[in-house]
Amino acid sequence: MKIKFKLHVLEKIREMKNLSNKFYVTTPIYYPSGKFHIGTAYTTVLADSMRRYHQLKGEDTYMLTGTDEHGQKIQEIAEKNGKAPKEYVDEMAQLAKELWAKMGVQYDDFIQTTEERHTKIVQKIFDKFMEQGDIYKGEYEGWYCVPCETYFTETQLVEGKCPDCGREVKLMKEEAYFFNMKKYVDRLIKYYDEHPDFIKPAFRKNEMINNFIKPGLEDLCVTRTSFDWGIKVLKDPKHVIYVWLDALTNYLTALGYMSDDDTLFKKYWPADLQIVGKDIARFHLIYWPIFLMALDLPLPKTILVHNWIMMKDGKMSKSKGNVIYPETLIDRYGLDPTRYFLLREMPVNQDGIFSPEAFVERYNFDLCNDLSNLLNRTVSMVNKYFEGNVPGYNGTPNQADKELEDYSTDKIKKFEEKLNEYEIANALQEIWDLIARTNKYIDETMPWTLAKEEKTEELKSSMYHLIENLRKIAILIKPFMTDTANNILRQIGVKDVDSIRWNDIYAYDSLKDMKVIEKGEPIFMRLKVDEEVEYLKSVMKKD
Repeated sequence: MKIKFKLHVLEKIREMKNLSNKFYVTTPIYYPSGKFHIGTAYTTVLADSMRRYHQLKGEDTYMLTGTDEHGQKIQEIAEKNGKAPKEYVDEMAQLAKELWAKMGVQYDDFIQTTEERHTKIVQKIFDKFMEQGDIYKGEYEGWYCVPCETYFTETQLVEGKCPDCGREVKLMKEEAYFFNMKKYVDRLIKYYDEHPDFIKPAFRKNEMINNFIKPGLEDLCVTRTSFDWGIKVLKDPKHVIYVWLDALTNYLTALGYMSDDDTLFKKYWPADLQIVGKDIARFHLIYWPIFLMALDLPLPKTILVHNWIMMKDGKMSKSKGNVIYPETLIDRYGLDPTRYFLLREMPVNQDGIFSPEAFVERYNFDLCNDLSNLLNRTVSMVNKYFEGNVPGYNGTPNQADKELEDYSTDKIKKFEEKLNEYEIANALQEIWDLIARTNKYIDETMPWTLAKEEKTEELKSSMYHLIENLRKIAILIKPFMTDTANNILRQIGVKDVDSIRWNDIYAYDSLKDMKVIEKGEPIFMRLKVDEEVEYLKSVMKKD
């Protein structure tokens, strides 16, 4: 018995080691009700950036996204467009894939909830819940919001309207199956308390408890009979499975849970990070973990809830003429500036604001004045003073060099700390602090004076430190602005930019036999403020 126990422990240790070197990130699967604006795109860009960061660190990464394709709203939209629901959702899925490609998103799997690999397993899960006594049949009467696919009680309504989207609700009554949420609520609260990293930002935990759990968590209606566009209950086919039980389980079905091949599920579950917008926080922070508890599965390590990107006059709306689409920004300004703006302007714990003025300002100041200027000045000076050859590290930094080294090390540590807490905008701020400090280092060391006074060793050290910091900056921005990072690395003389990894980010003696390009190329050109602001305002009004 002792030998078996030891073997079991060793096996568990191996499993833990494997888990610690993997990163499974998911986005919510999108409800295909129209074209994606920049707010919708934020979630997937954020997930892609986190995947790239962990990949850069040498971890085995896996990213899932997709489309949630069942429900009454989809059926109604398809009919209005004169299409069958399946035809409509397939077209929307293709549009989503094209957008993610344009935005540089490299997901590993894209799941549509109409796929057989999903629908068959959802039916199995439903049957399992019924057999366990977690699901029972009853009759539901309540206020129903079609766009949100959600029932609400009278007290949950806000001025008689949906508390989530503010739209009109309908009083509906129908036979339905219910999931017994009350059975698991104490276990859920206990889990919240024992796993502080489960919900980020932390204040969302109190929001769930105070707004939804303490007032009395209602059992969840999990089937409908008033429409048929959904996954049918095998033992009672007049019922279709309610969208949230259907949609949420995609995180499992995409990995092959309960299928003949569950290799991916065994390898990547539980998810390390699931990213959702605040409008669907309740479903992911209450219903989803309860479903997993009922399945006796481990919960995701972290569910990150972000706020929205707003306009100065409120939410984006076609009727207001204030919608901006990512394709518009990418086509005119490029992919990396678009990704940078989305991530930099969006604090996770509060709403971000998009305005034409803010976009142009970020582009001109952060990308042109700070980053592009630093690269251009440095490459130019290395060419001027050393014929493009990057001097070696002399091992004895002077005071200015040492201060820069210490500052850089501190900023990289803070960047990692912020990113590990999923404070993306703050992590990017740490990078731009380092960029600003490196620009300041040029003014402190005054290479032009060192050259004039023939202080060759000090000049060599100055050039080396500038190139080394550009290398570090390129690695830091690579998960967010991959093309820009690779361009910087190429210009400073890194021959194989794809081989760059995180493991030597702190080192200050790693550059050897490097030669910068003969003539630096500006990676960003300054925009004409008035012209570009006017352009952005005009395209926002068009839609």
